[in-house]
Amino acid sequence: MKLRICLCISVIFCVTVKAQSNTEVYLFDLVLQNDKPLLTNPKNISNNDGYDNQPSFWDDDTVLFAATRQDQTDILQFNIEKGSTTQWLTNTPTGSEYSPLKIPGKNAFSAIRLDLDGLQRLYEYDLKGESSPISDLKIGYHVWFDKNTLVATVLVENRMDLVIINLSDSTHSTVARNVGRSLHKIPSIKQVSFIDKSKKDWAINALDVELKTITKLASTYQKEEDICWLGPNLLITGHNNSLLTLDLSKEEDWKTNISFEQSEINNISRIAINPSKTRLAFVAEESPTAIVQKQVEAFNNRNLDAFVARFSDNVSVQRFPDNSMYQGKDNMLENYERFFLNTKSSKVEVVQRIALGNTVIDEEKTWVDGREGHQVAIYKINNGQITSMTFIFPEESLSDAEAVVKDQLKAYNSRDIDSFLETYANNVQLLNFPNKLFASGKKSMRAQYGGFFDSTPDLHGEIKNRIVIGNKVIDEEYITVNGNHISAVAIYEVDNGKIAKVTFID
Repeated sequence: MKLRICLCISVIFCVTVKAQSNTEVYLFDLVLQNDKPLLTNPKNISNNDGYDNQPSFWDDDTVLFAATRQDQTDILQFNIEKGSTTQWLTNTPTGSEYSPLKIPGKNAFSAIRLDLDGLQRLYEYDLKGESSPISDLKIGYHVWFDKNTLVATVLVENRMDLVIINLSDSTHSTVARNVGRSLHKIPSIKQVSFIDKSKKDWAINALDVELKTITKLASTYQKEEDICWLGPNLLITGHNNSLLTLDLSKEEDWKTNISFEQSEINNISRIAINPSKTRLAFVAEESPTAIVQKQVEAFNNRNLDAFVARFSDNVSVQRFPDNSMYQGKDNMLENYERFFLNTKSSKVEVVQRIALGNTVIDEEKTWVDGREGHQVAIYKINNGQITSMTFIFPEESLSDAEAVVKDQLKAYNSRDIDSFLETYANNVQLLNFPNKLFASGKKSMRAQYGGFFDSTPDLHGEIKNRIVIGNKVIDEEYITVNGNHISAVAIYEVDNGKIAKVTFID
């Protein structure tokens, strides 16, 4: 069982860093029922392989967002009532546009333009695509306070500062440093919310634009920086595949309202609602399991380009734990091109799949020109692509490998330190994936697990999935510790009837 997680319960509250590639924009009908959002009629309105992001509502029935086409990012308009039609509003071969927002009192919108020469400025666009610069500042994100006033983040060194820009007299003033990207007008009052990232714990603050005073409203959920206002006191944010709300009028914490089971929805961000609060849009990434499944399907279709496209440029491929086979997409392309040329048929069938965070572990049956094989593939995913692929092959088979691991689980749940350690070799090694040693030997394990067993009366480990391959047992574990629940993956290696190595995967 996982020692480091069990001894450091704070790992539950780890931060997930969001990436913004291979994203899609989703639209829902919204009903607020007792201040709880109910979402129906889901629709992927971008449906594009690439970067689609930063939705905002032009009006109740029209969404603007940034979308990629032909290696550039332009602004796309999606009209809900007119048969869900789309129309490109910009076409800038010399650059790309991001973060579109309707300009108050005008039939026009603003957007950040990043030119190929690196120049980044805020522009005004009419609906015919004509544009003119609004400000010379290097603006990252913005919100319109009124037709003459912008609140924006300005890039300064390696941070963003919050700036009030007066367009009437072309003046600006910095009011906060090190802020996040989420800027919103607060309903019913003349204030703008922003994320203060200057301290360890991020805060949701309110800026009185006229008085230039700042008030803390709440803490973010963990370190999620994308929020939206459902009402004067009601906030919504995304975390992984869930939406959470916070009622500022009550002394309560963030509450999970909706969790999506679709594999297409993961790492929710950039939430927006229409003026009448009847529709909600957000951005989501493909889940790691969806990404892995697409590469499996591409392999089975022997579509080399589609297969390789799922991997990062510097992908590493190795045998467990860290014996390098090759590195880089070019080498992968060469290897699999040769493989497809030299074989008539090939197929992978996923027997079991374990998913934990950005790690996907597949137990696979393989067929190559009629020859059947058995393997495990461990995929690491980042920024919407597979960054590493580690293979485990059944190099040796031990009939007692699973039995030994079962015995250690039974002793673990009984908190029987002697029986627990009896299942381990004297020189057992505990490692973090792929091969980083952090503890070794029974003496060390006894010192740590002995007190841990004594202080956790509700300790219990449940196996959600188990893969057995050769002398290795891979367990997806659901652990209860002092009322907390933790998911973990452990790879047990059995030698001479004892557990010789345990590799933990976060």
